Formats: sequence, structure tokens, C-alpha cells
Amino acid sequence: QVQLVESGGGLVQAGGSLRLSCAASGRIRAINIMGWYLQAPGKQRELVAAMTSGGTTNYADSVKGRFTISRDNAKNTVYLQMNSLKPEDTAVYYCNLKQILAAPPEYWGQGTQVTVSS
Repeated sequence: QVQLVESGGGLVQAGGSLRLSCAASGRIRAINIMGWYLQAPGKQRELVAAMTSGGTTNYADSVKGRFTISRDNAKNTVYLQMNSLKPEDTAVYYCNLKQILAAPPEYWGQGTQVTVSS
């Protein structure tokens, strides 16, 4: 069983920065993908950024150049450094872990609220 715990959300002014953290615990396969998804009110959950255990990254176009994903494999922790925040970044951010040929194939954290004021 795997558990994901997020932290670091909060209220910031436009142009400010936040750093989200997600710590995974339990039985975790060495080969996996950890990432961040957002869900704005009334909208579908969508990818923000993801990173494989091998270091390959993927970003949503809207955050390229502003957000940076990183991970510490020894600690099973993934981070999201968010700079130049905009009001449209306001959402609940969820940590995600994907493991191929595992049951279940993915896990979700509880979510952390990010609010950016203008």
C-alpha cells in the first residue's frame, strides 16, 4: 500500500512563489512516475508536471518556464517549484504516483489548495 502526503500550498500574491512537496510511503516500485495535477472549480483534473524515476520530465504548456518539478528518489519525494504565479494558477494541486503492472496502477494524494490573488 502507498500513501501520498502533500504540503506547501497556500495564499500568495500574483508574481509570488510556492514550493509544493509530496512524500510517498509504503511499498513503492523503483520504476515509477510521480507528478502534479491541478483541478480548478468546475473543471477536469489535468496534468501540471510529471517526472519519471529516471529523470524524464513532462510539463503542461501553461507552466513551462515558470514551474519546475524535481524529485529525491532516496526519500520518495517529489517537489514542484512554482514561480511567477498567476491568478489562473489557482486550483487544488494533487500529487500522483503511477506504477506499471501494479494494483492499483496509481495513487493520489489528498490535494493542497493554491490560491493566487491579483
